[in-house]
Amino acid sequence: MRVLFIGGTGLISTAVSRLAVAEGFELYLLNRGLQSAHLPGGHSLTADIHRPNDVLAALRGLTFDVVVDWIAYSSDDIDRDVALFRNRTTQYVFISSASAYQKPPEHYLITESTPLHNPYWEYSRNKIACEERLMRAYREEGFPATIVRPSMTYDQNLPIAIGGWGCYTLADRLRQGRPIIVHGDGSSLWVVTHAEDFGRGLLGLLGNERALGQAFHITSDEVLTWNQIYNTIAEALGVEANIVHIPSDFIAQVAPQLGESLLGDKTWSAVFDNTKIKTFVPDFQAVIPYREGIGRTLAWFGADAGRRRIDEAVNVEMDRILKRYAGAST
Repeated sequence: MRVLFIGGTGLISTAVSRLAVAEGFELYLLNRGLQSAHLPGGHSLTADIHRPNDVLAALRGLTFDVVVDWIAYSSDDIDRDVALFRNRTTQYVFISSASAYQKPPEHYLITESTPLHNPYWEYSRNKIACEERLMRAYREEGFPATIVRPSMTYDQNLPIAIGGWGCYTLADRLRQGRPIIVHGDGSSLWVVTHAEDFGRGLLGLLGNERALGQAFHITSDEVLTWNQIYNTIAEALGVEANIVHIPSDFIAQVAPQLGESLLGDKTWSAVFDNTKIKTFVPDFQAVIPYREGIGRTLAWFGADAGRRRIDEAVNVEMDRILKRYAGAST
């Protein structure tokens, strides 16, 4: 099966790209070439997806059984993709986000029929707009669309709400015994999914005609509290977490950019019913428990000092929130 990934070198998609090649897909990666896209067994196409003429030149007349766009964030992006791939693929997969689901949720257990509504986070509203545009293309012209909604997915990154994304900053704070922030009292329920598990579900949908016009989330069935998520990282590092619990509303006041993702996603308990993906992909099962997965992630960081990047801006922000909260609590 010939598959095109638009992107394919991100925190989630890199692991899925490796898995796709290992499972025998003829995989092409289309990106700007700014990140290393070397993938043994894969094919690299260099173009900026925002420059359609350059993309057409890079594609060289190729057609694909499946196109997966990992980096579409606006309805304009969907307009562009529909025009580019209308006659070039038999399935187009849009990677959306589970944060698009109703916030606050009416019920902690989320299914694909849970309404899409997020008044807190523009990112999520944009993903909803993408979905609506794509489904209109499916209904009106038969564009072969499938929507996939990952929730918090990790591999070479720490699955955390506060402490930096794609860097080693939180782990470094833990190792130094510095305080870290957990929103609320840390008892709300959450689900984190290893990228390889997500990939197995996604790849099972590729080429599946029954998936056209459908939306799916793909997550683990393991349910954790935020306290467990952070404490497991600390345990894997061989230290004890110095956790300071701070209400999400307070964090949002001090750091509005963090507040969007907290109030728009991570503040609320979220558990996902994976019945639908298991129905369409009967062999799918998330098999990497969090304790094992986070061990793999920390081993990846540990294997190369260059990977252990400390983002001092994250440290400054966390310390500022902690200082403001300490002052408000006295």
